[in-house]
Amino acid sequence: MQAFGLKASQVLPLTWGLLLISLAVIAVVSVLLVRGLFRSPKTTVDGPDSAPVERPVAGTSWITIGVGISAFVLFLSAVWTMATLAQIGRPPQEPAFTVEVIGHQWWWEIRYLSDQPARNFTTANEIHIPVGETVAVKLISRDVIHSFWVPALGGKTDLIPGQTNVTWMEADKPGVYRGQCAEYCGLQHAHMALTVVAQEPEAFEAWRAGQLEPASEANTERVQAGLTAFIQKCGICHTVRGTRAQGIVGPDLSHLMERRTLAAGTLPNTPGNLAGWIADPQHVKPGNFMPQPEISAVELQRILAFLETLE
Repeated sequence: MQAFGLKASQVLPLTWGLLLISLAVIAVVSVLLVRGLFRSPKTTVDGPDSAPVERPVAGTSWITIGVGISAFVLFLSAVWTMATLAQIGRPPQEPAFTVEVIGHQWWWEIRYLSDQPARNFTTANEIHIPVGETVAVKLISRDVIHSFWVPALGGKTDLIPGQTNVTWMEADKPGVYRGQCAEYCGLQHAHMALTVVAQEPEAFEAWRAGQLEPASEANTERVQAGLTAFIQKCGICHTVRGTRAQGIVGPDLSHLMERRTLAAGTLPNTPGNLAGWIADPQHVKPGNFMPQPEISAVELQRILAFLETLE
């Protein structure tokens, strides 16, 4: 386990400390259990159906010592935990911007917020942040309790329906960090992953500028036919900025081909996987809320031709 940011660096010692304490408790309990199982009783029985009822005085000292040690260790663990939570409760500096993360069964909606409404945009399942800058994260759930967790960058924070929780993250090195919903949220909980991409500030600004642009224009007859098919078959649920597809039920697909994965980390984002996901989403991710589309092979190829232009 390795930390790649200030917040994670503060949480990591606590994680290792509590893990070692837990392992020590398991070891002590196991040794005492084995000792008790194989220790020969020293009591004598007067008859086949009777045994003396007595309270050995020597055994009470073990209980007293054990309770005392346990209480002391638990107290130190609680103090350590509270001190760490106080350290990470507030960001070390004013956040550069705010990202709103909305949990759905089973994907993540990502909204980049700005004081200038024209600079707001929405993406899905992938968060880009600049290295060395603090980013505020607002957490909202649209259905059940989820938990936002990027282990390399910090601890867990729950997303609770009807409540907005706030956390922050910061990366000190460029990289791609995997996150995961850490609260069981239904059938496809295990396939509710996300990716945090930490970039140098110049690369991040270039990425953000690209996200603010509308989707590429359909500049060929084949792509235009794909756009028409997409609007008819998919536009009621998905948005592609700059087109008549303005659905809000599913993820925004405006720059789909720049993302690394499909279906919240379930598949790498390749043309073959994209075709399989569109054609039969229930086979790839059973129980998800993307309906089985009624499209022909020709329509599927047209839609793919359009989606592959969304960079």
